Amino acid sequence: MAGRSLSRQFRLLWAAYAVSAYGSGLGFGALPLIALLVLDAGPAQVSALAAVGPAVGALIAVPLGPWVEFRPKRPVMIAMDLTRFAAMMTIPVAYAFGKLSFGQLLVVSAVVAAAKIAFSAASGAYLKALVPPADLLVANSRFESTTWSSIAVGPPLGGAAIGLFGPVTTVVADALSYLLSALGITALGGGREERTAPRRLRGGELLDGWRHILHHPGLRSLYLNHLVVAGLIMATEPLLAVLLLQDLGFAPWQYGLAFAVPCLGGLVGSRLARRVVARHGQHRILRTVGTLRAVWLIGLAFVRPGFVGLVTVIAVEIAIIISMSLYNPVLATYRLEHTPDDRVARTLSAWSVSSGVAIAVLSALGGVLAAATSPRTAIAVAGVLILASPLLLPSRRQSAASPATVAGSPPQDPIGDRLPLAPTDQPKTWQDSASSA
Repeated sequence: MAGRSLSRQFRLLWAAYAVSAYGSGLGFGALPLIALLVLDAGPAQVSALAAVGPAVGALIAVPLGPWVEFRPKRPVMIAMDLTRFAAMMTIPVAYAFGKLSFGQLLVVSAVVAAAKIAFSAASGAYLKALVPPADLLVANSRFESTTWSSIAVGPPLGGAAIGLFGPVTTVVADALSYLLSALGITALGGGREERTAPRRLRGGELLDGWRHILHHPGLRSLYLNHLVVAGLIMATEPLLAVLLLQDLGFAPWQYGLAFAVPCLGGLVGSRLARRVVARHGQHRILRTVGTLRAVWLIGLAFVRPGFVGLVTVIAVEIAIIISMSLYNPVLATYRLEHTPDDRVARTLSAWSVSSGVAIAVLSALGGVLAAATSPRTAIAVAGVLILASPLLLPSRRQSAASPATVAGSPPQDPIGDRLPLAPTDQPKTWQDSASSA
């Protein structure tokens, strides 16, 4: 994989993503940390922050996927980066004037979540027109490795920056990374896809993404499995923050280290993806690794104070992340291969919206359970429930289903915005790896 050379446009796109990813790595968990350290929030509020923002953002994003489908993708990506920059910058401004509130964190979380979904939908369609089909897994793996390397480097630096310069430092870094990403995407220059004339969205097209997913047996199974796994894993994130920072007395830098070191495993998994798929096949990797990523979460319920507890978190997280970083690019590639060109944005948007709702619902339930019992108990329940998720993974027959042969699959829209698929051009989506791992 390392020896394959993709186009200059892909490299520019990858560089813009890397800047944004490393900024987000610095700001990893920034909003929950601010809620805990500045606003003295409790477990229920921290879980609400993880639940309400993404849920509202997902609702806002429901019409955005179809809207993005019929518009040039690069301007949409730039606009969504600038929207996230502006929203994030309101936090340090409010903090500087002593006006920061929990309500503002909720609003910013919702705006960022909606913009992220629209950006992912646009970037998925853009990349599917930018990368030859044979190189999709390579491209997906490179984005995946960048994601995990940014989280490996970002959280410890972010924790140190918070200790030295204050709690909103990493939010500023994250916001600026979106601005730099927008500038990088601007540098890509216009192409044939930007001459596509936008058209008005039809009411029935709002649900086309879900129709495609649910009519395709393989995508349907992977989609349902993803909702359960992503929802339960992400629901434990705020609970683990409360457990480590409040109940067990870990310092912010230790909290960052506990998530940074395991992310080195993400480099391992993502770099192995192409090799293991070539050797064992796409279906076997989805089934085997999809099962492995579900067995580790229960270990977080056994975290104890001190060095042993820190090592426990790191060991569990590295096992989850190696599994996820191998699974994610294979899933992303399968999803693009089994989605018609004129439905990519709607399918990715529907997937992201559903994921956001699942995470929100399960995070809220986790917060309620933690408030009634304890964060440790809520984490244990999530760890037990996720063990059933492999039952939702597709069979070989389901995985092999083709979009052209799936009964009830909606016909392609002849007016849909289609991006050129030239030999020197290149296609994918910015995965929400954090929401998947």
